[in-house]
Amino acid sequence: MDFTAEEYRERRIRFTRTMNSRYPRWEMAVFIDNVNQFYFTGTMQDGILFILRDAASLGGSRLLYGVRRSFARAKMESPLFADTHRQLGMTEEIMPMASYRDIAERFIGAFQLSSEPGGVYIEGDTMTVAVLERLRKYFLVRSPAFLDTVIRTVRSVKSEAELRLIRISGERHRILLEERVPALLREGISEAEFLGEVIAEMYRLGYQGLARFHQTQTEISIGQIGFGINSLYPSRFDGPGGMKGGGAAVPLGAGDTRLKKGDAVFVDIAFGMGGYHTDKTQVYFFGAEPPGEFKKAHQFCVEIQKRASERLVPGEIPSKIYQDIISSLNESELDCFMGVDNSHRVKFLGHGTGLNVDDFPVIAKGFDEPLEENMVIALEPKKGVKRIGLAGVEDTYIVKPNACCCVTGGGRDIIRV
Repeated sequence: MDFTAEEYRERRIRFTRTMNSRYPRWEMAVFIDNVNQFYFTGTMQDGILFILRDAASLGGSRLLYGVRRSFARAKMESPLFADTHRQLGMTEEIMPMASYRDIAERFIGAFQLSSEPGGVYIEGDTMTVAVLERLRKYFLVRSPAFLDTVIRTVRSVKSEAELRLIRISGERHRILLEERVPALLREGISEAEFLGEVIAEMYRLGYQGLARFHQTQTEISIGQIGFGINSLYPSRFDGPGGMKGGGAAVPLGAGDTRLKKGDAVFVDIAFGMGGYHTDKTQVYFFGAEPPGEFKKAHQFCVEIQKRASERLVPGEIPSKIYQDIISSLNESELDCFMGVDNSHRVKFLGHGTGLNVDDFPVIAKGFDEPLEENMVIALEPKKGVKRIGLAGVEDTYIVKPNACCCVTGGGRDIIRV
């Protein structure tokens, strides 16, 4: 679906107000991250986006977007730069550029930056040193500060238009894992063949074609899958699951392990529509009854997910949800909880999702700001079971007053195939 120019302006206004509140001396925010460019403009190009504080302008800021490639496509895709809107004298401008020099010349006489440090904010997680040095060549960028927490916090509260895409993604995600995937599991199929067939089903359901992560250097096709004990294989990915993958060169891919009777099957994948993701995990057991210890571990995770989801309401504190649940567990319950083993446990129970799979807020220590209505959170309690595989669930929820809304179906029991 297409977002309106008014929605993009409202996003900029909320960002500006948050910056004003947290960093009263800010003057300019610089974005090179694709997702952030899209969030504010509705197009994703090879370019650089400036939001400049300006008390006299709409919402207290102006937007300037320099595009190297493709300027023509940016004009076609973004409603902010349509001629009908430009004639209204709005505070957005787009210009083609061959280098930062071009856009720097536009600043002269139009935008004034002080020489004081602390006025320029950049994306510390994604902007490279090389890009920063190019900026310093043409702009007053002294001691830049980081805006990552602000923009990820602003993006965490979704509009109704964003939620519509997330709901569609969630329902198709449910259909995929609960109805389509069981029919793909057959004796002798390899993980790689299975992954290929899963991807084909995803495209049939309208999948957008990729899963975006904020975490640096996260290279993953659609998610984590594993037959049997492969789901317990340690991984560099910052999640509770594991996968053997295709080997050292492609550890988050799929390998040649073949499915046999008595195997647990772990499928943790993201789905996405129009840029917006949902996250869901389903566990299957092939050709046999799941062992009692595996069923017990899985049911434990379902119960933890239910306890956590009951607290996804406005005003709850993510760090307190995490601490309350973790502190209530005994030694046996904590054994291999949120990890493939006790040396690979992660320190969260869930994470926000939206334009990135791994977004804010996180249900973990250090996230002390209250939940707000229309935040979207994936809860993923999981537990490694030695010599069998990873048990557990994951579903995506929208924070709502009184009770959250699950968009991916809710924690399911093990599906026996």
